[in-house]
Amino acid sequence: MPEYKKELMYAYLIVLTICSTAGLQCWRTLFDNFSVHVVRLDGYHVGVLQSVREIPGFLALLVTYVILIIKEHKLSALSILIMGIGVFLTGLLPSFSGLIFTTLVMSFGFHYFETTNQSLTLQYYDKLTSPLVFSAQRSYAAAANVVVGILIFLIAPFLSYTAMYILFGTLIIAGGIWAFTKNPVNKDLIVQKKQMVLKKRYWLFYFLTFMAGARRQIFMAFAVFLLVKKFEFSIQQITLLFIVNNIINFFINPYIGRFIVKYGERKLLSIEYFSLVLVFISYAFVEAKLIAGFLYILDHIFFNFSTGISTYFQKIADPRDIASSAAVGFTINHIAAVVLPVLGGLLWMIDYKIPFIAGAVFSFISLCLVQLIRTDKTAS
Repeated sequence: MPEYKKELMYAYLIVLTICSTAGLQCWRTLFDNFSVHVVRLDGYHVGVLQSVREIPGFLALLVTYVILIIKEHKLSALSILIMGIGVFLTGLLPSFSGLIFTTLVMSFGFHYFETTNQSLTLQYYDKLTSPLVFSAQRSYAAAANVVVGILIFLIAPFLSYTAMYILFGTLIIAGGIWAFTKNPVNKDLIVQKKQMVLKKRYWLFYFLTFMAGARRQIFMAFAVFLLVKKFEFSIQQITLLFIVNNIINFFINPYIGRFIVKYGERKLLSIEYFSLVLVFISYAFVEAKLIAGFLYILDHIFFNFSTGISTYFQKIADPRDIASSAAVGFTINHIAAVVLPVLGGLLWMIDYKIPFIAGAVFSFISLCLVQLIRTDKTAS
């Protein structure tokens, strides 16, 4: 077993990552069918909810100040607990206003954990190890999501949405409580700056983070909604799609980390953005149900490549800036996320193709800018 896997922080972050991504997977798997068939929402309402879901991400910079009063690893545990409460309550409030409230609660937990998880991983592991740790986290998360997907597929015909949200919310809450009993801290770490850090030399990291947030929100807000609304995917079919997707990601993710170590971030991110241009254009014009499902799987695979943005930052950053910059990065990532789903929802009402064409444009711009990355692996 590699030495980095023996550290307490490795298991700690793996468990919480499983809770976080499984909770989001449950919420997302049920959400589109729940919103369409129970709450009776249209594309505009879905766009508003997706924007509301990203408000906590926009406020992630506050993590810099929260860790002044609570240790960063404890904030990770608290975030998972809050996320579980949000998932638990979702099925109990089946209205537009109820979904706004529970989405906010769930999202605060999710985004604050993601911020602290990225920060702790970059602090605890060196430049050659962090890509492998990030990839391992995503692989374990994918495996957990397969289990969640299978469970939803099996129990959906027998349980109500309320019962399923309560079941999975309870499991996530249990994970957060478990984490509070652990202390994985290494006291020899470099002390992090306790104020917001924004530096000119990090501009490319900020820009790529912003564009990743823009394209991700188009995917999150409208890709599955397209499958349900246009192609009439059932909850079982959506769940089966998620299961296939996560099985593929379970096997692919370790190779992403190794690719970064061997070839560098510029090549990885170039492959991602070139492929996404084609995927988003295809979303706009696809007419076959099977192809639409295949595009969703491809889209999700390339989303995992965004690990390269975090590892690129680690290579150019002052080690004391990691925690603050992770929080700032999440806020920048969500600037577009707060606005785009609502705007995209309005554009969807004009023509559903427009949000996907915009995604292709964003991906092309990112492809051009990523060529400016310079690290030890991209100096040539």
